[in-house]
Amino acid sequence: MTKKIIIIDSNSLLNRAFYALPPMNTSTGQPTNAVYGYTVMLIKIIQEMIPDYIIAAFDKSKKNFRHERFIEYKAGRKKMPDELAQQIEPTKEILRAFNIEILELEGYEADDIIGTLSKGFSNNDFKVNIITGDRDALQLVDDNITVLMTKKGITELEVYGVEEIKQRFGIEPQNIIDLKALMGDASDNIPGVPGIGEKTALKLLHQYGNLDNIYSNIDEIKPERIKNLLLENREVAYLSRELATIKIDVPIEINLNEGILKYDLNKVIDILTKYEFKSIISKIKKEENESAIEEIKFVDDLSEIEKIKQEIFKEGQFDFCLIEENKKVVGMVVRDFNIIPAALIDKFYDIFMDEKIIKNTYSSKIAYKYLKERQVEIKNLDFDAEIAAYVLNPSLNDYSVEYIVNKYLNRNISKEKLLYCYGVFINNIVTIKEKLMEEIDKLNLAILYKEIELPLVEVLAEMEINGFKVDKETLNKIGFQLSEEIDILTGQIYDFAGEEFNINSPKQLGVILFEKLNLPVIKKTKTGYSTDAEVLEELLPHHPIIEKIIQYRQLIKLKTTYIDGLMDAISEDGKIHSNFNQTVTATGRISSTEPNLQNIPIKLEQGRQIRRAFVPTDDDYVILSADYSQIELRVLAHLSKDENLIDAFTKGQDIHTRTASEVFGVKMEEVTPLQRSRAKAVNFGIVYGLSDFGLAKDLKISRKEAKEYIENYFERYKGVRNYLDWIVDFAKEKGYVTTIMNRIRYIPEIRSTNKTVKMLGERLAMNTPVQGSAADIIKIAMIKVFKRLKTEGLKSRIILQVHDELIIETYKDELENVKKIVKYEMENAVKLVVPLVVDIHVGDNWYNAK
Repeated sequence: MTKKIIIIDSNSLLNRAFYALPPMNTSTGQPTNAVYGYTVMLIKIIQEMIPDYIIAAFDKSKKNFRHERFIEYKAGRKKMPDELAQQIEPTKEILRAFNIEILELEGYEADDIIGTLSKGFSNNDFKVNIITGDRDALQLVDDNITVLMTKKGITELEVYGVEEIKQRFGIEPQNIIDLKALMGDASDNIPGVPGIGEKTALKLLHQYGNLDNIYSNIDEIKPERIKNLLLENREVAYLSRELATIKIDVPIEINLNEGILKYDLNKVIDILTKYEFKSIISKIKKEENESAIEEIKFVDDLSEIEKIKQEIFKEGQFDFCLIEENKKVVGMVVRDFNIIPAALIDKFYDIFMDEKIIKNTYSSKIAYKYLKERQVEIKNLDFDAEIAAYVLNPSLNDYSVEYIVNKYLNRNISKEKLLYCYGVFINNIVTIKEKLMEEIDKLNLAILYKEIELPLVEVLAEMEINGFKVDKETLNKIGFQLSEEIDILTGQIYDFAGEEFNINSPKQLGVILFEKLNLPVIKKTKTGYSTDAEVLEELLPHHPIIEKIIQYRQLIKLKTTYIDGLMDAISEDGKIHSNFNQTVTATGRISSTEPNLQNIPIKLEQGRQIRRAFVPTDDDYVILSADYSQIELRVLAHLSKDENLIDAFTKGQDIHTRTASEVFGVKMEEVTPLQRSRAKAVNFGIVYGLSDFGLAKDLKISRKEAKEYIENYFERYKGVRNYLDWIVDFAKEKGYVTTIMNRIRYIPEIRSTNKTVKMLGERLAMNTPVQGSAADIIKIAMIKVFKRLKTEGLKSRIILQVHDELIIETYKDELENVKKIVKYEMENAVKLVVPLVVDIHVGDNWYNAK
């Protein structure tokens, strides 16, 4: 099992706390504001992150090896105030009370201890989190190391993993030292290259990757002023990089067995009492004793259950949560911290089916599934806290019951007390409901919540129960064919390479490509040559082996992920019951997991073939596929009110042919397949902030030609250009965008000072209203189709949703009726300025229903 290690940059945290908090003193005059802030953060880490180990690193002395290399290192930094210096030993006392390992070493900074420990433990057995206020630590980040940077004093932490650093700076974590080498660091008196700031430094690194490559390509650097600055300060740049580099080989050892996070609460309270931290003591005592104050009670007495039921009937309201363990319902939490065992949930069936009783819960899909499998319907479900929280902000990654309780009740309950948390939730659900619904009403999200997201839960629950049958024989056959193709490709790759090697090993592949075949090195990583998809794409013209490697990777992924993966996911009933997630995507789209049935690749024919294995439950059924035609472009026409787009869709013209005609200045009947294909790329890319560089790369044309296509497009579709400009300005002003159903997505990236992040925000602003509105439409359609199939008593059922497509397992005798129902409800889900068009296909498997 992976262990979580927290390493605290203690001097950094104390310094932050000292300047963030007002002066505090004990009755004896001992300064304590920094200790107090540090302790608050420490307890927050323990309770919220639940680490296995915590290590506190300290600076040992003012001088270290860096001063020997550069006497001015950290010169000019203010001397540590006496009031802060007096708080270091009290902090260590508190750490000892918590039984936390303290590490410091003469001649080294805390950063070097942190670097050595974090890299030493960075493997699949450990996840390392570094708590610091110092940006230097970002260079340590890798797949197993995350930096949590303090902001707004010390109470909030900003997460920096590999992707966050790439988004924030546009560079790899290890290149943070190159950034410092160029721009310097005033706080540490690292000189850097005079005249080069962060903006220029990042521009150079985006272009050349690292400091060595910058100097290797010095002759081509523009403008001349920057080139001269770099030439004149080469030694300074490399010295700065050396000073900025955190050591990872400090002679220090730690026995983790002695550092397991265990402590005596009485000792902790004693030391906190010594420093008069009454508020912290009271909070700890409250957290430790909460479950004792309000104990969870397991109720299996039938007379007691009858009393609970009578109260529910009397109040006309049923507040409940079904509890799952390993995807199996084990009980139900109801009022007054009572837990009803799974075996007795049936005693409440009459309440669930009573239309007069209002139902409030969390994660209602669990309840819908559990009860539907037992032929019980939930009537009058009025509130699902998980769905309400998602509607309010779809960009979060946590809608857990702990998050909702802690946020809306101002509590601080840890994940370890999950049952207790459910009890608190149920006992305070009226307050939580009022707060969430007040926010929903304030933001005009009531229709989205009540008429779309809440009713959709039942639809998804039934889809999960229905499942999609898989013909194992067909799947095996496709897998065998893929294996044969993979074997052929493997032989061809070996022939080109002149030897056998592990094609799946990036290291071995790198040696073959860049050392044996002498192909140009495109990109390097800390472990050697990069052979990622982007690199292979650039290498395509250089050697025929590259095309074979790309094909090999595609087929290997199909075989392992989609053949072997799907085979493992087939249940005893011969079906795959995927999970349909409603609270995952920021755009409002439904996602599919375990396995992901929405992501089966269909660009490759081999990928499309996998759909042949998805078949009806039996011979009485067929597969019906209903797919919206170009829904995102129709939404764009609606939002932009562009006359040409509206005209094309109103006349039922092929939009890509029409666009090609407009962009290339030819009659529609004269548009060539190549022109249509290129127009299609522009059409679908335009709301993703398509650049001339991106289009040139996709179409393998010059940037000049790509730029002309885009300019011609916007010249002909001025309404689209005006809309995209307007929505970006709107997002910058408001901080969010909305869909046609008023779904909100917050886009903080658009206000970033980092150009790369800001451009990402602009692309999100352009795309979200279109993609999100399309998601709204398909959700409305699903609800309408679901209700029609139910009210008309049909056997046909929805079994899958893939982006703009609905899959209906259709009873053969109902086929014509279902076609009419599906087409009508989908095409009339909402009213746009252009018609919605649905294409319907039927087949004996998913592949043939296209």
